[in-house]
Amino acid sequence: MFSKFLNLDKEKQDRIINAAIKEFAEKGYDRASTNEIVKEAGISKGLLFHYFQNKKQLFLFAFDYCYELVVDEFYKKINLQETDFFIRMRQAIIVKMEMLSTYPDIFKFIQEVFMEESAEIKVEFDKKKSELTHINIEKAYEGIDYSKFRDDVDLTKIIKMISWTFEKMSDEALEKAKLSPGHEIDYRTIQAEAEAYFEVMIKCFYK
Repeated sequence: MFSKFLNLDKEKQDRIINAAIKEFAEKGYDRASTNEIVKEAGISKGLLFHYFQNKKQLFLFAFDYCYELVVDEFYKKINLQETDFFIRMRQAIIVKMEMLSTYPDIFKFIQEVFMEESAEIKVEFDKKKSELTHINIEKAYEGIDYSKFRDDVDLTKIIKMISWTFEKMSDEALEKAKLSPGHEIDYRTIQAEAEAYFEVMIKCFYK
């Protein structure tokens, strides 16, 4: 579908994607202007729609591009040989914090997508977000040594409880960000809160 765009030289691709990310992150889907995107990218509007049929296609492509970049980088950095469940989760948070410093614009865009309420894309993106969350939870837990958990607990229920806890933390952070003028998320506070939960969970669920 996007072969014409992908055949462009890398510099031009980056200009268009970066312009789209900036505009969508700052204004959200409905208010984002393709006029501003082409102006920032230094191309004509006709050329933009030669590569992408409409704003929705551009938004979908930008999200997939950014998400794949972040996920690929994440799994290059995290040590999947570490089999302790909570050490793995701590590593995941540390890696994410490092990546936030490296790719602030991309994370800002992804964050805005997860808060997006536009009727034109909400149903499609809610489904996509649910699928991606499920896939990444499975991959993040791959190879874990579950023998460290207590024998008298239902492991399936415990893992669900842990997953739900951190999903809820994420949801609350996004809801709080929606109410702030700049949609800012305090990731350091979230990291500290997660650490407090880890301590409780280790005492409750490990042998």
